[in-house]
Amino acid sequence: MNDFRQHFAHYQGQFIDVTDREPSPNTTWPPVVVAKEAIDAEIDRLASGPVPSSGRREALVAHPLAAPNAPGLAPGIQVKLSVLKPGEKSLPMRHNATEINFCIKGSGVCNVDDRTIEFGQYDVWNHPSYTSYTHANHGTGLQVRLTYSNVPLLQHMQVYICEGGATPPDANVHSTATDEEDDDLDPRRNNPFGMFAVTDDGGLLMPYEVLINPPVAASKVLYFPWDKVKPELDKLEALGKQYVGRRLYMYYNPMTGRTNGITPNFFATMTIRPPGIIDRPHRHVSAAINYYFSGRGYSIVAGNRYEWKAGDLMLSAPGWAVHNHASYDDYVYELTVQDQPLNIYMESLLWQESLKHPAAVLGRERGFATNRMPG
Repeated sequence: MNDFRQHFAHYQGQFIDVTDREPSPNTTWPPVVVAKEAIDAEIDRLASGPVPSSGRREALVAHPLAAPNAPGLAPGIQVKLSVLKPGEKSLPMRHNATEINFCIKGSGVCNVDDRTIEFGQYDVWNHPSYTSYTHANHGTGLQVRLTYSNVPLLQHMQVYICEGGATPPDANVHSTATDEEDDDLDPRRNNPFGMFAVTDDGGLLMPYEVLINPPVAASKVLYFPWDKVKPELDKLEALGKQYVGRRLYMYYNPMTGRTNGITPNFFATMTIRPPGIIDRPHRHVSAAINYYFSGRGYSIVAGNRYEWKAGDLMLSAPGWAVHNHASYDDYVYELTVQDQPLNIYMESLLWQESLKHPAAVLGRERGFATNRMPG
């Protein structure tokens, strides 16, 4: 058997009577704090082994409740810890997942798509889907990265495609015959009827030719260097303790449009928490993972208290669990990755900004406002 032919067992579909039966309740994954000490130990372990054939020293940071075939830190979010020693370089790979990359130690070079990114500590950049990339460490110390991706969701759907070690960096996917100028002139390749309405409620009938060649949204590599982000982030301290929102900036990719992401699946935000700030409790169905790289504080999640400090990684907001975060006596900086854009697009993003007011379906209904003055 090969990629084109597979052997399938014969099954029959089944009926499940759900008359007057409530849907199964959600299983909320408990928050987990992966301590800096544990991360450092895993970095040392990865660095101590021989150079792997792929050049990639990697470990997944998985939740204990994750399914073996989809080991995420949240049900739809994979977090991968990657290490390169000085002089090492990974072989090219590509997959049909999108990524957020975050350098937590050292520096290096990433070749992805047609970009060469020279990155340093706390820099963030994205990888579009099915785009070949490599990483290299030209420095004198360890390079350590966290990579966030939607791999578990694709694995759950049984459609995760990964090609590693053989694909050259410039051999990325491009359109085929539909890009050729002659196609537009060939009447055999164009439906003469186009799209048209059969009722007056706005729905259209779309021909197959459009279905297999939808409009293209350019998915670019975007790079956010920490030395340019931090000065802008620090200005948010001036909002004062009376501010009821969160002091953050989103790394925004315009191709995600109204879903507010750095990739179509995730947003990435960088937050500053001045000393003594306590956020008000809220909740949302999107899951959130925080990496704290300065300061210390605590989170209250569904009535449970979790302490964290610089260097800790935390599943801080399981879907629809009430939570809030607070800083102690020093400044906190944190990267948060959340699958909000996916939920906005699926029209599933219930968000309750204040527990005193009803939830809203963000992206479908009017959202919320803070007490920040416009302008």
